[in-house]
Amino acid sequence: MAFFSSPQKPAVHTLRVLAHLLRYPTAELRAHAGELRDALRTEAALPATRLVELDALLVHLSQQPALDVEADYVELFDRGRSTALHLFEHVLGDSRDRGPAMIDLIQTYEKAGLFLGPNELPDYLPVVLEFASTQPPPQAREFMGEIAHIVRVIFSALAGRQSPYASVLAAVLELAGEKAEAVAVAPEPEMDESWAEPEVFGGCSTEGQAKPNQPQPIQIVRKSPQPSQGAQA
Repeated sequence: MAFFSSPQKPAVHTLRVLAHLLRYPTAELRAHAGELRDALRTEAALPATRLVELDALLVHLSQQPALDVEADYVELFDRGRSTALHLFEHVLGDSRDRGPAMIDLIQTYEKAGLFLGPNELPDYLPVVLEFASTQPPPQAREFMGEIAHIVRVIFSALAGRQSPYASVLAAVLELAGEKAEAVAVAPEPEMDESWAEPEVFGGCSTEGQAKPNQPQPIQIVRKSPQPSQGAQA
């Protein structure tokens, strides 16, 4: 049963724990793994099976070598688009619409009296979850429902990699009143392909030109000779 089904019982602590779990696994975070587990258990916002999965993730983060845990996090969340935790990456990519969308989201936070730190982006999922934790249950559930389709894609990508972090995204979906069901995720290009440089001229796009997808003439204009420095006017 989703926590937001009870208007008297907002999932404040659970949302904040999930936000912490999706951040970089610092030594401080791993040192407080027991407290995070206790907060989840005390609030009891999630099904028992999900709490068991989150317990396993917390044990993994706290007991595995720090370098391994940190390297796994970077490989998982920083080197793949399908698992990116910046939500606009999934729907806007690098388009010009991303900037205005960021501004709109920042304004939503500021209207609620919340202001981002200098290094935070508004579409970063941990930030989104922390914002949701400050809202009344109906508004929080509605807000999270608006991003559920993106969260489901990230969940599906993580589940496909058999990552224990998938349980965190599943919990987010359940708190939004959604089922944690996987969907098809488009395959990502190979790393070499995504970093490959285009061929000179041949890799240039012709979209927006007079004859797109057709050979484009190159006009070379002779530049008028400049008078030598010693010439008199």
